Amino acid sequence: MNLNVKTIVAIGIGAALFFVLGRFAVVPVFANTNLSFQYAVLAFFAVLFGPIAGVLIGLIGHILIDMSWGWGIWWSWIIVSGVVGCGFGFVVRYAKIEQNDFTIPLIIRFVIGTIIVNLIGWGLIAPGLDILIYQQPVNHVFTQGLFAFVGNAVTTAVVGTLLLFAYNKAQPKAESLYKE
Repeated sequence: MNLNVKTIVAIGIGAALFFVLGRFAVVPVFANTNLSFQYAVLAFFAVLFGPIAGVLIGLIGHILIDMSWGWGIWWSWIIVSGVVGCGFGFVVRYAKIEQNDFTIPLIIRFVIGTIIVNLIGWGLIAPGLDILIYQQPVNHVFTQGLFAFVGNAVTTAVVGTLLLFAYNKAQPKAESLYKE
């Protein structure tokens, strides 16, 4: 477990961004399900800082969102935000985005991986936990999960890829540094 100062600061910044995007930059879609960009930011931080950072950013950020809405804490979706954050951290594990080019195969791996993680999280785990914990109607939670999956998969794939690409391009390459 690599929880150095840089990672702890990233968790704080990531959770704050997750909260702000998930609370104030949303488009309502279906029954307390919103379209937003917080999962793209979660994927970005989880890829750079690993699965533990992804879990903590997802959990902390989602708890803050639920507390701010005033409807109470919805543990099933908070848990899934943590699970999804962890999964994002494993999608392109050991890729060293800072040092290598963000290549087409790596982009494809990121997009497919985040779609699979979102499908498992929002299409299976969230509805399952809603049924087990809150005895929610099956049709309702799977419809809600479908909307969450599609919205989060698309925004994560598109915006997450753009964030990682921009980050990669902003990093100085080893060959760009030379001694005069």
